Amino acid sequence: MSGHSKWHSIKHKKAANDKKRGKVLTKHAKLLAVIGRNDPSPDTNASLRTAISNAKADGVPKDNIERILKKISGEGKNAAIYSEVAYEGYAAGGIPFIASGLTDNVNRTFPQVRTAVEKNGGNLGAEGSVKFLFDHVGFILIKTAGKSEESLFEIIIEAGGDDFEYDPDESVVTTQFTDLGSVRDALTAVGLEVVRSEPTFQCKEPQTITDADIITKLENFVAKIEECDDIDEVFIGYETE
Repeated sequence: MSGHSKWHSIKHKKAANDKKRGKVLTKHAKLLAVIGRNDPSPDTNASLRTAISNAKADGVPKDNIERILKKISGEGKNAAIYSEVAYEGYAAGGIPFIASGLTDNVNRTFPQVRTAVEKNGGNLGAEGSVKFLFDHVGFILIKTAGKSEESLFEIIIEAGGDDFEYDPDESVVTTQFTDLGSVRDALTAVGLEVVRSEPTFQCKEPQTITDADIITKLENFVAKIEECDDIDEVFIGYETE
């Protein structure tokens, strides 16, 4: 296993540059509402416990989380029902991307995304036109807790992880999407602190971009799509050296 995911550094950069604090709060409110819809108790809903951990990792205040949990516990027939959306296409230069999020109104979300993509040099494709270029995987951020790379390697292999990116403070474990929950639970069971865990899309063969102007254009492309109200994240198939 080797540390080539770059997820760790990308996530920290994204968090540091995220100026739309309100959108971060809204994103987690929707996620908690969806995951806690059938079982709003974190004591019995492992996925909800994970979602709460992820919200805390993104700096969502404890009071906000508690208010959301109280709300979903009392939601009635008029509560918004969110569904997952994923739009596929290509940015300028033929770089594939997937834009994902949660929405309570697809008829509102799709035109917003299409406009943002087309105005910034990209094109939307049909469902399935791009996803085959990505692996649907799980990422788990854990506290390294002073463990050596070798010892952590053995623990992750035993837990069922596929890959990892070692860091003295926080390391990233990569899993199959279907194994995300079981690997997370196995790591927790041996005493490792899981900071956050989430499914994501990882491009199988990302293009390496070195031109600073092109990188800036692609970063702006992603930023414009993420400005759409219901889009939480954009996964795009390039990397920098």
